[in-house]
Amino acid sequence: QVELLQSGGGLVHPGGSLRLSCEAVGRTWDMYYMAWFRQAPGKERDFVAGISRYDNTIYYSDSVKGRFTISRDNARNTIHLQMNSLKPDDTAVYYCAARRSTMRGTGESDYHYWGQGTQVAVSS
Repeated sequence: QVELLQSGGGLVHPGGSLRLSCEAVGRTWDMYYMAWFRQAPGKERDFVAGISRYDNTIYYSDSVKGRFTISRDNARNTIHLQMNSLKPDDTAVYYCAARRSTMRGTGESDYHYWGQGTQVAVSS
């Protein structure tokens, strides 16, 4: 069994920054690819960024490229999402996810494990 424990998030003004973290606990040996998704009210859950456990290959959605940075600490089974230059459109519940594959996945159904979600609100 694997649990993904999220922390961070909150309320920030436009242009501000936030950092999210996600720690994997339990049977983590088969979690090859980890990612962040987000879901705004009334919308689908969308891929934000992902990172491979083995070669640190990173992929971002176009909407966050250049503003968000994903990173991982394999020794601590933790990934982070540094979010800069935040916009009101970034407001959503953010979810950490992990999948038992070395391949990148951008769909919700590609992932086997999910964090509890954390609210990010960008407002003046």
